[in-house]
Amino acid sequence: MKQATFKQLIEDRNAKRPVVVATNLATGDDRLIYPDADQDPMITEALTALRDDKPQNVETDEGPYFLNPFNPPLRMIIVGAVHIAQPLSQMASLSGYAVTVVDPRTAFATTERFPNVEIITEWPDDALTALAPDHRTAVVTLTHDPKLDDPALEVALKSPCFYVGSLGSKKTHAGRLNRLSKAGFSDEDCARIHGPVGLAINAKSPSEIAVAVMGQITAKLRQAEPR
Repeated sequence: MKQATFKQLIEDRNAKRPVVVATNLATGDDRLIYPDADQDPMITEALTALRDDKPQNVETDEGPYFLNPFNPPLRMIIVGAVHIAQPLSQMASLSGYAVTVVDPRTAFATTERFPNVEIITEWPDDALTALAPDHRTAVVTLTHDPKLDDPALEVALKSPCFYVGSLGSKKTHAGRLNRLSKAGFSDEDCARIHGPVGLAINAKSPSEIAVAVMGQITAKLRQAEPR
């Protein structure tokens, strides 16, 4: 890799910018491809590599290329240190997410209940603003309390996070959407929220609900259509 390419790659990694290193296997020449490089002839393959987190081999008129994706870390922000949050945080960690649990109720947000997970006991809107969700972040609200969930959702919907989900029945979700609409969010904004959260697999227990949520997040991350 050329020194200039390597230096820029380090800067991109530190800035958490997604980028693909494209290396011509015949000549050794390399360059960086960014997601907004619409004019690059390999942009489609580069976007696939970023989406799948998997290198791609591409044949071009210039010779064979190796596309190596470099994505920012995956993060999950869980609002509400409730029972469902315990198995969900474990599953997310095993799936490669850096997990943060946000809940100002210190009786619930404890290291005993959430070992090896970052815990923030500030109000959700303050916590999410500081965490600055990016396009590799999933936000899940689980408290059922509008005083905690709604402020978190407002910050999440103003961010580029790739997934927003919120626990609650259809009736609860309808009320949530009504409140967000009154707060100035459009129908398009509100449509980003997966509510009731999780795949429709008739989950009952906290662990089963966590499986449904993790499955839906994975489908969204990989841009797959859930079945």
